[in-house]
Amino acid sequence: MTVTAKPSVLVLNSGSSTVKYSVVQPESGVRIADGIVERIGERVTPGSGQDPAVADHAAALRVVFDALAGGRDSLEHLGLVAVGHRVVHGGPDLYRPTVIDDALVARLEELSALAPLHNPPAILGIRVAREALPGLPHIAVFDTAFFHDLPAAAATYAIDHELAGRWQIRRYGFHGTSHRYVSEQVARFLGARLESLRQIVLHLGNGASAAAILGGRPVETSMGLTPMEGLVMGTRSGDVDPGLIGYLRRTAGMGVEEIESMLNRRSGVFGLSGDVDFRELHRRIESGTETERAAAQLAYDVYIHRLRKYIGGYLAVLGGADVITFTAGVGENDSMVRRDALRGMATFGIELDEHLNDGPAGAARRISAAGSPTTVLVVPTNEELAIARECAQVLGP
Repeated sequence: MTVTAKPSVLVLNSGSSTVKYSVVQPESGVRIADGIVERIGERVTPGSGQDPAVADHAAALRVVFDALAGGRDSLEHLGLVAVGHRVVHGGPDLYRPTVIDDALVARLEELSALAPLHNPPAILGIRVAREALPGLPHIAVFDTAFFHDLPAAAATYAIDHELAGRWQIRRYGFHGTSHRYVSEQVARFLGARLESLRQIVLHLGNGASAAAILGGRPVETSMGLTPMEGLVMGTRSGDVDPGLIGYLRRTAGMGVEEIESMLNRRSGVFGLSGDVDFRELHRRIESGTETERAAAQLAYDVYIHRLRKYIGGYLAVLGGADVITFTAGVGENDSMVRRDALRGMATFGIELDEHLNDGPAGAARRISAAGSPTTVLVVPTNEELAIARECAQVLGP
């Protein structure tokens, strides 16, 4: 790895069983290194042929340091000026990049009830990283920040207002770092003023969300109180009837935690087909057994149906769209998803160029037909760079 003295930020994204890391130069956007440590805390059967699991997050950070610079003592040569931590849920009050201290960690722990699958591992990663790198400022960047000022009509659930106020229940939105970054890149790609654009951004990865953005400000998004609401995702259900929880508790004898786990971990594309990889989904549709084909086709159809439903809704919210953008793993790489999501929408001014849509993934590119009133783009997201730049702004010149 090439060592640099230019200022850089170590960006950490700590999940329950993974730590993703990236070292980024905020000014130039150069990514010096990145990687992922997986299967933290998993039990591995001896002789299985699998790589040994990493015992805990402290051990995972040691793996990160070794991968970056041959050991903790060499990290100074990377030019690190800060450590940026992706934190999924900031609640109603935490929406600006914030230097982490003990009081902030305590506040994040209080918010864990709002994001029980996401905030606890992030907090654990913060604790370990602060102990390992005490000489650097650690900065929290919140996934909910971009949607903090959603219009009240979009942010408010129609439930008892006193209960909602007491327990901070509202639609927070997620993937905000990605939606902000991509919407800004769209304006740059088009050579247009961000304030002039009506945008629909579709962040389609294992987690998936949509956002309607007017003049650079979000006016609607698909995720809500938690990252479970909205589109069908890899393992998350997206929208379901809230009565489902009470029904399963009464009839199936399932506890609330068991139901939540099912909706988060055993639903979505995985729950319908048994797999989260869209490449495998397409393979099963084309050449799987009859049972595999039926399950995979249904999962794909449900996914596309929900996606089209949100696109249509956001066209109504915005009064039409100047540009629709696909991003993240599925959005950037699956031409069939893009094609089927926008099929038959010429009457709304949305027309794909099939040749451009089937082109190779990579840099930002236009995939709409030459005469399409609505521009359709594929724009790679870069949450790590966005987090690094937000950290740099906190530090100042």
